Amino acid sequence: MSRTQEKIDDLTRNDNAAVHAGVDVSKEALDVFISPHALRLRVDNNKTGIKALIRQCKRHDVRLVAMEATGKYHCLLHELLSEAGIAAAVVNPFRMRQFADSLGRLAKTDTIDAEVIARFAACMKPETTPPPTAPSKALKGLHAARRQVLDEIGDLKRKLHATDHALAAKQMRARLKMAERHKEALDQEIRALIAADAAMKRKFDILTSIPGIGAATAGILITDLSELGQVNARQIAALTGVAPMNWDSGAKNGKRMIRGGRKTARNALYMCAVCCIRRSSQMGGFYRQLIKRGKSPKVALTAVIRKLAILANTLIAQDRCWQPHCPSPQIRP
Repeated sequence: MSRTQEKIDDLTRNDNAAVHAGVDVSKEALDVFISPHALRLRVDNNKTGIKALIRQCKRHDVRLVAMEATGKYHCLLHELLSEAGIAAAVVNPFRMRQFADSLGRLAKTDTIDAEVIARFAACMKPETTPPPTAPSKALKGLHAARRQVLDEIGDLKRKLHATDHALAAKQMRARLKMAERHKEALDQEIRALIAADAAMKRKFDILTSIPGIGAATAGILITDLSELGQVNARQIAALTGVAPMNWDSGAKNGKRMIRGGRKTARNALYMCAVCCIRRSSQMGGFYRQLIKRGKSPKVALTAVIRKLAILANTLIAQDRCWQPHCPSPQIRP
């Protein structure tokens, strides 16, 4: 047993009242480990199996159930646990893998993963994750489908450019037109879904009032950056993945760099930032000022993205639309 694991075991034992459960989620089954009772069980990933899991959690007074984000396969478990009044946390699989490595658990099986997740919950005490509302869940599914269609459109365009066979090109053009129709249908459905929900509609109106942010980007931000208006400026920058992180060690003072965050939101704001630099006098002036101060174009563009994210977060928190002469949030490049 590694020294790190011994320390974690000590922390777990010291909190005698705390019982945590880790669940490794797959399409067909749920592997469960309840700590510190070392209870293992396997149930089906359906309502019947999850109800059996909930009974075990209530029987052992489980404080928190942790699970990895696994696309759609963890959603039913998350919803039913919340309905039963049991706290649940959905954690990043990458963090879980790093935690397992720190324990020296190099092997990977469903039962090992469930135990590691339970130990993570007991040691790190992740925050409870509320389940998404029905409109948010539907919007997320639509945006996932839209991203897939966009990838298909880009792939077809590249293949069409590379082919010189008449029949192959004809078929690709037909598939391209169909994919573009599908994209338009998804866009219409996304707009209708946002318009039908008052809270999302208000966020949409605020976001689209900001120069450079269009309907597509606003939808992506509402879907993938739901914390807008609920956190502070530093937190929203970190969630977007444009917060500079120190990279120092000993006498070395490395350059700060951005890392992590929501890639889809960052990519969407990237194009908005490029548009703002060209068309907005405020953002364009901010960008050029950074260039004159010796910042590289990449660093200056990242600062514009961060400024847009903070501006969107501030306006939604204050429940007001952008005005041409309102002061912009002050941030350090």
